[in-house]
Amino acid sequence: MPQPQLLVMLKEPRPGRVKTRLGREIGMVEAAWWFRHQSLDLLRRLEDPRWTLVLAVSPDTEGAASRIWPAHLPRRPQGRGDLGERMRRLFRTAPPGPVILVGADIPGIRRSHIANAFSALGRHDAVLGPAPDGGYWLIGLKRQTPAPTTLFRNVRWSTPHARDDTLRSLDGCRVAMTDWLADVDEARDLPAQIGLPLSRAT
Repeated sequence: MPQPQLLVMLKEPRPGRVKTRLGREIGMVEAAWWFRHQSLDLLRRLEDPRWTLVLAVSPDTEGAASRIWPAHLPRRPQGRGDLGERMRRLFRTAPPGPVILVGADIPGIRRSHIANAFSALGRHDAVLGPAPDGGYWLIGLKRQTPAPTTLFRNVRWSTPHARDDTLRSLDGCRVAMTDWLADVDEARDLPAQIGLPLSRAT
């Protein structure tokens, strides 16, 4: 049976390039610092023999050569396009077997959340991890059959409609909902999280 793949989508943590909404409140340097340390902590937590952990990096060339991320983890370029185009490409080009994509800005993710999502794919074609803002922190596909050609079509990213739009684009698929988790977009999201480097982020 093919080894499940967990892909973490990462941008190079340069000021003004990552977490810009957060940066407008706490400073771009501080936001990039938070993202770098949050991402590294997340990667340490999510390594597990039950799946292959892969870094989906952006920008492609800079991310592939970056010394920031753990050198022992395989890397794949996200490529060009909006979020939907990049995620669709990652699903399409992954080796056979179940694939889950997550972002790096969700401090609450634990291995148990990932295990729950892969378990849900045993009985469903797709899985979503809903977020309170109307989006989602995780999406996975079993990939036993080709993904719908409508996948991620007309999704209104970064809006309260993103999750519902994505569900519509998964027309014909059996979709499971897994654990609810929140990402960090604004400074007010930081104190609610556990283990954040708040000495620099506030």
